[in-house]
Amino acid sequence: MIRHDSLLVKLVCLVDRIPMPAPPVKRGRGRPKVYPDRLFLKALVIMIVRRLHHVQELCSILAEPTAEMQTLRALLTQAGQSPSRRTWERRLKALPATLPAQIGCLGRHLVALLQPWATCGRAIALDSTVLAARGGVWHKKDREAGVVPHTSIDTQAAWTKSGWHGWVYGWKLHLATIVAGLWIPLAAELTAANVADNEVAPALLRAVPLPTRAVLGDLHDHAPNVQQACDQQGRLLITTRYGPYPHTDAGVEVRRLFHKLRSVAMENFNEHFKGIFDSHGAVPTKGWIATQRFVLGAILVYQIALLYRFEQHLPLNVGLKPFLKAA
Repeated sequence: MIRHDSLLVKLVCLVDRIPMPAPPVKRGRGRPKVYPDRLFLKALVIMIVRRLHHVQELCSILAEPTAEMQTLRALLTQAGQSPSRRTWERRLKALPATLPAQIGCLGRHLVALLQPWATCGRAIALDSTVLAARGGVWHKKDREAGVVPHTSIDTQAAWTKSGWHGWVYGWKLHLATIVAGLWIPLAAELTAANVADNEVAPALLRAVPLPTRAVLGDLHDHAPNVQQACDQQGRLLITTRYGPYPHTDAGVEVRRLFHKLRSVAMENFNEHFKGIFDSHGAVPTKGWIATQRFVLGAILVYQIALLYRFEQHLPLNVGLKPFLKAA
């Protein structure tokens, strides 16, 4: 009988070949890990592709007596042993904290492999996009009084005002992507929606490839700490400016051109990403850790899908949604 591994199995197997960030410096004496981090990244790929948001859902689907699940169970073992339910819960709860470093590591690898800047300038774009929280909203008067009127409210989310969506209660995905003929996310962080873009921007900049000349930001990135981070890395920060329109200062036409490039790079990618992972509405998770695992895990799966399609000589900017749905 000829064995044909499913697309999901192939994506999970690809986790064994992606680069991993350097492990953090271990402090003190702790119990050594029995299972490697890659094993839980594989489990995360399964959860994102199959839209599983709880550990019990993952355990239940893996227990199904199908050929595909049998293969996946074999991939999620170490020395013939599988994690216990408690180990799954503990390690998958700790996983989100490692995802920004993993996304940055794989993003740099994709840039080196795909060479997106071969025919254009080396620029990156910064932006954030708002994601609505699951359940009800926690109004300001109730928050100040410490009253949670309904159990569906995610008390770890926060309010922000979007120029496009108005007031939103939820989360904010902060991203850095390349400005080129395709979308490659290079760095990502998830915060409550009330965290300012410029607070997160320096961390994003530390994760992107160093040989980049220009950083294209929005009005919120026109801040001293972001400028300082760019100066230290030898990068040119180009953002929109405060003040009434139309601006008449020197360089306004150049900034307008770069702002258009940034909009094409970031806003189109945000819509592309939300469409693939059904995030135009509320996120399917509750709580910061679970939402971080879902959102940043989706960014990682997007990167892995890019890597797979590159190796299979498939288009990189189109067809990703049906591709992942088919998995």
